[in-house]
Amino acid sequence: MGATHTPKQCTVNLATKALYWGDREGMRVMCCNLDGSAVTVLVQTGQGDQDRQDATRHCVGVAVDAARGHIYWSQKGPANGGLGRIFRAGLQIPTGETAENRSDIELLYEHLPEPLDMEIDPQQNYLYWTDRGDGSRGNSLNRAPLATIGQDAPEIVGKGHQETIGLAIAPDGQSVFTSDLGGTIRNFDLKTGVVRIIFQQPELMLTGLTVFEGKS
Repeated sequence: MGATHTPKQCTVNLATKALYWGDREGMRVMCCNLDGSAVTVLVQTGQGDQDRQDATRHCVGVAVDAARGHIYWSQKGPANGGLGRIFRAGLQIPTGETAENRSDIELLYEHLPEPLDMEIDPQQNYLYWTDRGDGSRGNSLNRAPLATIGQDAPEIVGKGHQETIGLAIAPDGQSVFTSDLGGTIRNFDLKTGVVRIIFQQPELMLTGLTVFEGKS
């Protein structure tokens, strides 16, 4: 898709049959139909090479809350910079506005180490995200309840990753999986609090992650 500069996390809204993604150095959140048509820029955080050097403008993680009509995204900031942010806006650009000046963008969290991938848990109504940065809150799996998101500090579900990136939620909402650049996939059991390493191969640098629900 030539309209995209550096596509990162992708997610699908099955209700509208649309694909959404973060365009990191393109400084955009974008979407299109599942057949690749109707490519649309929903959020534009900068323009040109000078803005591109500013990592606080880089859009990476994307999550869609179809039930409430919201899109969430992360702007990661520089590596280990503590300038990461998480935003929310409507699925549609307000009438008469553009991706550059839309007035419905909400800043939910700021001064995060380096937030990356995001997922919505529609069963328990949480937003989950991975944070790759160092520091006391970094290399972690985090979450916040959708009902009060942005009002209280996010919860750290688990730590100990080696530059965590990938994130996936089990269809029943009872487990969360993460992957990191240390070649490890972890399973977080949300009912018991038990964390298991289910795959580890240090020579592999694992990034994106998904869960497939199928019949054995």
